[in-house]
Amino acid sequence: MKKRGKFFSMFGTVILLMSMLAACGGGGSDTGGTTDSSGQTDNGSANSGEVPTLVWWTIGGQVPSNFDKAVEAMNEYTAEKIGVKIDIRVASWADWDTKINTIVNTGEPFDIMFTNSGKYNQQVSMGAFADLTDLVQSESPELYKFIPETVWDGAKIGGKIYSVPTYKDSSLTQYWIFDDTYVQKYGIDLNSIKTLSDLDKPFRDMKAGEGKSYYPLSLTQGDGFPGLFNGYDDLTLGLQPIGVKVDDESRKVVFTLNQPDIMENLTLLHQWYQDGIVNPDAPTRGEAEKARPFFSAQAFPGAEANYQINEGVEKYDMVQVFGPLYTTSTIQGSLNAISANSKYKNEALKYLELVNTDPKLRNMLAFGELGVDYNSVDGEKVIERVSDTWPLAAYTQGTFFNLAVTKGAPEDQWEQVRKLNEEATPSSTLGFALDISNLTTEVANTKAVWDKYKAELITGASDPAVIVPKVEAEMKAAGMDTIVQAAQEQIEAYFK
Repeated sequence: MKKRGKFFSMFGTVILLMSMLAACGGGGSDTGGTTDSSGQTDNGSANSGEVPTLVWWTIGGQVPSNFDKAVEAMNEYTAEKIGVKIDIRVASWADWDTKINTIVNTGEPFDIMFTNSGKYNQQVSMGAFADLTDLVQSESPELYKFIPETVWDGAKIGGKIYSVPTYKDSSLTQYWIFDDTYVQKYGIDLNSIKTLSDLDKPFRDMKAGEGKSYYPLSLTQGDGFPGLFNGYDDLTLGLQPIGVKVDDESRKVVFTLNQPDIMENLTLLHQWYQDGIVNPDAPTRGEAEKARPFFSAQAFPGAEANYQINEGVEKYDMVQVFGPLYTTSTIQGSLNAISANSKYKNEALKYLELVNTDPKLRNMLAFGELGVDYNSVDGEKVIERVSDTWPLAAYTQGTFFNLAVTKGAPEDQWEQVRKLNEEATPSSTLGFALDISNLTTEVANTKAVWDKYKAELITGASDPAVIVPKVEAEMKAAGMDTIVQAAQEQIEAYFK
């Protein structure tokens, strides 16, 4: 308890904010070379006036026709500011897991990569990312000073920094978002909706009123119903079936899928799927449809302003149903790591420093091409989005402290997010990160099992009473008990 108390007390003094992947092949050196968009490096150096182009893998939607033009504008700006350009490569929401695993496993060249708690620990254990512990202080002092020490600490693995954490909504707050058209049409009492079962009547009313081919709950294979496992701390393992209940002071590591609360929600989700409330292609659908009548998201006050533009919906109503909660994984929810084999580690840090300290670049990355995707309302402080096609997810890039507020969102939006973080409840294992250096085989094998069944369960397509025992048996055969035992021992040692 002593460590946890000390850790959380630091959180109380720090303001955390908001949410709204790299080696270049060929020759070159740490100080130079020009890298083309294919990731190949030409001989040369920054000192000779040539500008390196870094490959940054991230996640997002379909790339629009003006994407290259927008990136070109960013590169003109950053080449002048810091002598660095960027080649942004976007893995789709549906393909990101597979694509990033392939890049890391095959050693495909890259410089920067977006990652998160679901992958970060394992990627570090594989040696994919550079140790930035000393470099971030010597090469990007403004960046190191800008991000609070507690946030840096939360991103550490084995006491070392392997990524630049995104200084945003580092606590987790879950919202359910309804199209106001249906709220009004079916008299949905938003104030009465607190649990998953509270959604049953609204969903059934909407289904009955809108027809057989209408699905109130539209899900995809990657996300399923987001937030199902919020009540369990995954210990930065990124494996939802293993965790500790966030309010369990005994900190017992459990197989989450057969816990009564999880099983109850999975069973209800399966009933919805059978009754046509969930889209039948959910376990294979890669991208979410537009204009969803309802969805679940980790969010923050004012996020509906952007959701409305992205979805093409006139008005969304948001209901806070969980949190705010602090876990080590919530801090690791958005990270940008640098390849251990990158020839441009210094330049990559300089670029990430600019992203986090320069409002102009921050807005271009988040919103796209000025005059096409967005217009300035008040300099770099307030913008108006005029397009819903910009594919990059703002929460993956950098802080929101220097990001413009979207017109229609509260002017004090970031202050409200700040308040959420200040009021966040700590997980019983806050501060702890599982060391998987001796568990890499077991972790890889158990994740493979979960990946096989995950989409079926979290979309409701399969009966949990049938599938959960199969998952448990196969995960045990893959080494789950070894992971659970090691996690329990590490937790007990950490919280002595």
